[in-house]
Amino acid sequence: MPLALTCMSHSPLLEFTQPPEDVAKEVDAAFASARGFVKDYDPELVVVFGPDHYNGFFYELMPPYCIGLQARGIGDFGTAEGPLNVPRETAHALAQAALNAGVDLAVSLRMEVDHGIVQPLEILFGAPDSVPVVPVFLNSVAPPFTPVERVRALGHALGTRLAQSDQRVLLVGSGGLSHDPPVPRLADATPEAEQRLISNRNPTAQMRAARQQRIIDAAASFAAGDTELQDLNPEWDNAFLDHLAAADFDAIDAYSNDDIVARGGNSAQEIRSWIAAYAALSAAGPYQMTSRYYRPIKEYIAGFSVTTALPTRA
Repeated sequence: MPLALTCMSHSPLLEFTQPPEDVAKEVDAAFASARGFVKDYDPELVVVFGPDHYNGFFYELMPPYCIGLQARGIGDFGTAEGPLNVPRETAHALAQAALNAGVDLAVSLRMEVDHGIVQPLEILFGAPDSVPVVPVFLNSVAPPFTPVERVRALGHALGTRLAQSDQRVLLVGSGGLSHDPPVPRLADATPEAEQRLISNRNPTAQMRAARQQRIIDAAASFAAGDTELQDLNPEWDNAFLDHLAAADFDAIDAYSNDDIVARGGNSAQEIRSWIAAYAALSAAGPYQMTSRYYRPIKEYIAGFSVTTALPTRA
């Protein structure tokens, strides 16, 4: 079986806030189930689709997508700092396959990734460098955004190449569904904040700690109902998951970028990771979503989901 898939929401708050005990147990069980799925599949290569949160990519040069030929985790929100185990020739071949299919993307020999890509690797494998992994960055926080149908085209192009592989490949999509955490935005940034969005690589430990504390404080206020952050939207989230389960990419193609923000919040653009991963899986033919967990979790400021999927024919 050439491809398998696990998609999951990440959250910088996993180690820093505490939802009700029953909810925490549900999330732990969903992660454990995903780990069991991955262990049974025993992947030889992982391709992870994920965002960045102004840690590795800035407005000095913001591509819609980028494949890392080499990459390292920056170590934010408790995730590991250090190099990922990226098979360079494989990553290069994937980038060329996407370009040959008419999908323009960037490559990086110095990609820096944050919890958006590192956290699911740690949840599934214990450490981000324990398996060969090709990281695929999708811009999900910095407008302008490419239409989602182009994201599907990216996923399908990579999946077409991977489906021909003689390796067992696990596709991982990492992103929240509806959520609107206090990520800075260029449109309403002060001149000082704008400079940080253009280039704020390698902030001091003090600056990083202050940023993390702002997110933790925002989550506490959101959970207490004392905030102006946009609320979570379980109805929209579940409709999106329904579309993925049914492989209804025509419905997903109809999502406009403005509608995603209006219904899911600014950071709901992270559904791009899910779209790319499921589109990649669809390149191997019909598939089945084999497990699905969802709950809106205010302590994580996220519509939180974990799913697995397999092709229906070997």
